[in-house]
Amino acid sequence: MDSPPGCDPSLKGIEAVSAAVLAMSRPLEVREVLRRITASARTLLGAEYAALGLPDDHGGFAQFVVDGVSDDQWRAIGPLPRQHGVLASMLHDREPTRLKDVRTAPAFGGWPDAHPDMTDFLGMPIMDEDEIAGALFLANKPGGFTDHDEELLRILVAHAALALGNARLYERSRELTLSGERARIAHDLHDAVSQKLFSLRLTARAAATLVERDPARARDNLAEVARLAAEAADELRAVVVELRPAALEEDGLVATLASQTQVLDRAHSASVRFTADGVRALPAGQESAVLRVAQEALHNALRHAHATTVTVTLTGTPGRGAKLTVADDGHGFDPESVRRAGRHLGLVSMRDRAAAVGGRLSLESAPGRGTLVELEVPGA
Repeated sequence: MDSPPGCDPSLKGIEAVSAAVLAMSRPLEVREVLRRITASARTLLGAEYAALGLPDDHGGFAQFVVDGVSDDQWRAIGPLPRQHGVLASMLHDREPTRLKDVRTAPAFGGWPDAHPDMTDFLGMPIMDEDEIAGALFLANKPGGFTDHDEELLRILVAHAALALGNARLYERSRELTLSGERARIAHDLHDAVSQKLFSLRLTARAAATLVERDPARARDNLAEVARLAAEAADELRAVVVELRPAALEEDGLVATLASQTQVLDRAHSASVRFTADGVRALPAGQESAVLRVAQEALHNALRHAHATTVTVTLTGTPGRGAKLTVADDGHGFDPESVRRAGRHLGLVSMRDRAAAVGGRLSLESAPGRGTLVELEVPGA
């Protein structure tokens, strides 16, 4: 937005900072706040590239987001950077780093082959009280970065630190809410399933006493046992799919899927394989939906279809989303016949999960031809 005639030009910078702060100050998850900080900084200073990294304790980055780099470029660059070179110096120096040409810096260690070429550079540490919590840097501004740019970025980073702290509190409050919800679900589970199991035991005993003297009534009771057992199983499944596994919270989607497919590969005679390519972190709801659909599809392939080979693939998609594919060489089935018979094999649950996060689920199968389940979810 242009400043009014006669207006102090510095007001334009203040207005831009204000707009950037408002954009990233809403109650959002940490990763979305990082994205907004990075995009706001690049726009505010007119740079070609921007990136923000939060370090881990192992020489890498717990989170690293970029702006100005396409998804294809990002995938081609490869693994996340380590804490070395100029990035490492920014994580240990409380003062900003401004360079006319980052390639001439003594700490510069070179780029990966697919990395865009960068010259002028401005980096700023993000402070959490007295600790450096991360670093924001920009590169390639026409004419180079100025003292005014550095001051604007300093103001933005101060507000970014507050926004990041708020995002962490927001995520923590959600975790506490989920913890309370899990306790409620556990209580409901105890009440509902316990009653079903108690009825099941009584009906099974009655059937046992009627087998010889009244076979017809015994058959009716056994049918009731089967119905109650199915209802109890449905209750359990409904509860289990609502609980986000701790592994997903701690390790992320790719690592969790890799671990679970490895366990299934060892536990079953079938070959279960997992590959991932170009997948970025997704919002919690999307990750949970992808994991649950993968689990359901794997369960169907191994328990019902008796597959000998199951392949799980997770790939990043344009727009920072992801596509899950679960393919098996099992018996296959006619989806329409299954639907008419009321045996859903978890298909309704999978579709509901996809729809809840704005995703699309498709399923292809036929007797003797295996099954292909595909789920595509958007990014943030």
